[in-house]
Amino acid sequence: MLDLAGTALTADEPALLCNPQVGGVILFARNVESRQQVEALVAEIRAVAPQLLIAVDQEGGRVQRFKQGFTLLPAMQQLGDLSHSDPEAGLALTRDCGWLMAAEVIACGLDISFAPVLDVDRDTSSIIGDRAFSDQPQLVSRVAEAFIAGMNEAGMAATGKHFPGHGGIFADSHLEAPIDQRSWEQLSDHDLVPFVALADKLGGIMPAHITFPAIDSESVGFSDFWLKQILRGKLGFDGVIFSDDLAMKGADVVGGYVQKARLALDAGCDMILVCNDRPGAIEVLDFMTEQQVSGSDRIKGMLKTASLSWEQLENHPRRVATMTQLQNLRNNN
Repeated sequence: MLDLAGTALTADEPALLCNPQVGGVILFARNVESRQQVEALVAEIRAVAPQLLIAVDQEGGRVQRFKQGFTLLPAMQQLGDLSHSDPEAGLALTRDCGWLMAAEVIACGLDISFAPVLDVDRDTSSIIGDRAFSDQPQLVSRVAEAFIAGMNEAGMAATGKHFPGHGGIFADSHLEAPIDQRSWEQLSDHDLVPFVALADKLGGIMPAHITFPAIDSESVGFSDFWLKQILRGKLGFDGVIFSDDLAMKGADVVGGYVQKARLALDAGCDMILVCNDRPGAIEVLDFMTEQQVSGSDRIKGMLKTASLSWEQLENHPRRVATMTQLQNLRNNN
């Protein structure tokens, strides 16, 4: 999965998207001017390579790439807090938010948003924080399950991130290579709880670029132990394993792009992401072409299962009601 330069395909990008080793595209804020333009860009991509999985990070709060013309979603921590104080209302709104986020993304022609965050955190991690539902594992599990149910109702598979949990350390894996010294028992009783509870409800899981040296010497996304023995074996997860972006500094612990790609694939990733570094993406594509890497059949399971136009969605009763509730939530905070 790679990214695009701007708001429309450049002259060289159609050929790039037709490379058999490209399985997906992820859109960022720089790819967005308006809702109509996003629809046009996705249509361009589909015309060139209709089989590609098209993704975005549309979590809500501070990680929401599509804003203009889209519902501004709250940080997931707000939904967690509401679900803690008023479980019935909180979980119902969370489910509606999952549906609304997914419906708006699908209405633009995309397949998935990489959501929800299953990290257990409130104030510890510099990069997670209010992206997490809660610092209580069982509450994260309950609220995330409602959000996933809403996504599924709209026709979108959910991707849980960042396995096995990014909430225990301050360091940001975009900027450095975090090391978490906790033991298996500590993780198992805390951060892993939502992943265990929701493994059979997730279409995808994205591992963190974190090393847990007390458990395994390899960074999670490059670890046979974490991905094959724990995620596939112990948790029984049979969906898509997406690497987190191999351009992140946290991935540099294993070497250059070819080494990162080789190790991520060997460890069990079904799809690897190389974003915001086109030469790096080309390097990985050349390596994968040379190695004749086979595509994963699992990826088809992430394609959207419903089609919804903006005309159908614009005044949809569930959308209107959810937007009203979100406005009330903003007014009360």
